[in-house]
Amino acid sequence: MFDADPLTDSDPAVGLRAVRALRELADRLERLQVERARALGWSWQQIADALGVSRQAAHKKHGGEDREGKG
Repeated sequence: MFDADPLTDSDPAVGLRAVRALRELADRLERLQVERARALGWSWQQIADALGVSRQAAHKKHGGEDREGKG
């Protein structure tokens, strides 16, 4: 029997595809919000605090998107 619900489907491929889709969505949302925060003048430290990571980690992941070199 096929169950399209990734939480209850017996096929791990269904659940793993759902995990991948959620990761991709989270990555896009994070990128968008970091870009928005930087455009509003947020520092890398403020962004890092909001994400629960170090300033260095936030900048390493998103710093290439920072065209103005602030922070």
